[in-house]
Amino acid sequence: MSAARGDYTRVPVDEDVELKNAQQRAGSPGLGRSPAVKQGEEAPPSRAMVVFSVTFYLVAAIVMIMVNKWVLNKVQIPLFFLFCQLAIAVVLLQLCALFGYMKLPRMDITTCKGLAPLIACNVLGLAFNTYCLQYVDASFYQIARGLVLPFTVFFSWYILGSRSSAATLAAVAIVCVGFLLGVSGEIHTTILGTGLGVASSVTTAVHAIVVKRSLSVVSGTLDLAYYSNLLSAIVILPFVILSGEVWTVLDMVTGSGDGTGAIGTFLTGAAVTGVFGFLICIAGFLSIKVTSPISHMISAAVRGVLQTFLGVWLFGDQVGAGRGFGIVFILTGSIYYVYTKSQEQAGPRPPVSPNPPVSEHLGQARPSVVSAGQTPGMAYVASLGADDDKSRR
Repeated sequence: MSAARGDYTRVPVDEDVELKNAQQRAGSPGLGRSPAVKQGEEAPPSRAMVVFSVTFYLVAAIVMIMVNKWVLNKVQIPLFFLFCQLAIAVVLLQLCALFGYMKLPRMDITTCKGLAPLIACNVLGLAFNTYCLQYVDASFYQIARGLVLPFTVFFSWYILGSRSSAATLAAVAIVCVGFLLGVSGEIHTTILGTGLGVASSVTTAVHAIVVKRSLSVVSGTLDLAYYSNLLSAIVILPFVILSGEVWTVLDMVTGSGDGTGAIGTFLTGAAVTGVFGFLICIAGFLSIKVTSPISHMISAAVRGVLQTFLGVWLFGDQVGAGRGFGIVFILTGSIYYVYTKSQEQAGPRPPVSPNPPVSEHLGQARPSVVSAGQTPGMAYVASLGADDDKSRR
């Protein structure tokens, strides 16, 4: 998985799960919702399951960022490190299929060609994420990549023609103010690191839109996760050779040159991040089933605060007033965006025909679902699905 793959979970919103959640949460008159769970229906998730899901995501995401930063501080081979994480994820998916926990798709050339835009965007985004984390402090990483929501709103308007409400634009403005506060007067981070963070924000925003379109190419989200990991690893491997990192890897294995003494750190970091990156995929499915957008964004805010404190404690980061206020504004804007989006979708709808089809009724009532690791921008693009359905009708 990625060096900071929180925004690249490769677990996009699944329509079937969304419809099931709409049945449980919307309480639409056409379907009815009774306090008792009817036969054949799934019981609402318990409070313990919700707490477990949020904590699961929180721990996995923080471990991913901190361990990656630890490794990148020791050895400068970000692309090879990223390749190892993706390879470990593919191996774990294969093991799950071997023991019958899931069924993986067969490789198909037509499908691979259809996913080419997604893989290209995915590889660029993962590379930018990794290099950004290498050049910035762990506590500054969230600020450097703080423009994901503004870029997603912009590309959704530019590419999909979607118009944003005043509340969404207000949330974007708050996030932009947070980014400016965070980077102004920053002396502990290079311009290159901030630029990589902005580039990462752009690719993450485009990735959210490309994922939405790529769902029609594969059978489901699990297939998309498998294809993304496998094909991204294949694409990244040649760049490991072209970048010259292969020589650093050889030095690391032989214990000479720049890689002296780094093999233990690298192997430990690759194993930990590979496993936790795979677990984030599972956390994504759990989050889709049992959490709401608000609870997810609150957990993301907690992650941002913990990440800042851990950066200070583990790596000696220095957090000034600008960086602190920047983090606060970015988190506030993100939470405000998700809150307003939930309110908009929960608001009154235009009158419909007396007996609308079940799928149409659910499509209007369904809430915005945010999976673990998704940015607010990913939820924004997911919320456009209902509007797209209406326009096609």
